[in-house]
Amino acid sequence: MSDMPQPSLAALLESLLFVAPEPVTVQALARVVDRPAPVVRFALEELEETLEQNRRGLRLLTLGQKVALVTMPEAGDAIDRFVALARRSRLSQPATETVAIIAYHQPVTRGQIEAIRGVDSAHVLRTLLARELIEVRGRKETVGNPLLYGVTEQFLLYFGMTSLEELPELDPEAASRIEDAAAEAEEADLTGNGIEPVAEPDLQPDAAPVVS
Repeated sequence: MSDMPQPSLAALLESLLFVAPEPVTVQALARVVDRPAPVVRFALEELEETLEQNRRGLRLLTLGQKVALVTMPEAGDAIDRFVALARRSRLSQPATETVAIIAYHQPVTRGQIEAIRGVDSAHVLRTLLARELIEVRGRKETVGNPLLYGVTEQFLLYFGMTSLEELPELDPEAASRIEDAAAEAEEADLTGNGIEPVAEPDLQPDAAPVVS
């Protein structure tokens, strides 16, 4: 038998709601803790008051007959950045390379991207679109009217930036090579020499997008 003191009903309910995958009814909580529903409601009110008065990171949210623990609204931006940071490692090298090219040179065509990368980029563009890291900015007024791509606010959030001005400065030699390749692709776009009309990516996102 443990000598540890028993938690208060409010603390016990806090633990239950913390692990609950979805909002829970007061009646369900009452059955679990084997207490009358009115007693549970009173304890929930106590918990709500404690969370607010102590400026805790969680809040008690009431949704009709159900209750749930949620994060405080003031933490929204920090939580978004944290989630984006946690997901960042899922971007593969080709995806990171492609989205970086778009960020530095937007609006940019698929032809320009492929001229810089040297490989077909249809699949990675499709999955970056599905992840909402890039978006179509229209069509270029040139032969074939290729799509123009740019990065989104989600891109900034994903990489923890507030604007593109925070992008790191490119190495001068690398920047020069990229500019040369982009210029060649620009000329090809204008003359129609081989860049388009390569089929653009299907803008319908993959069912389970995995950037590769």
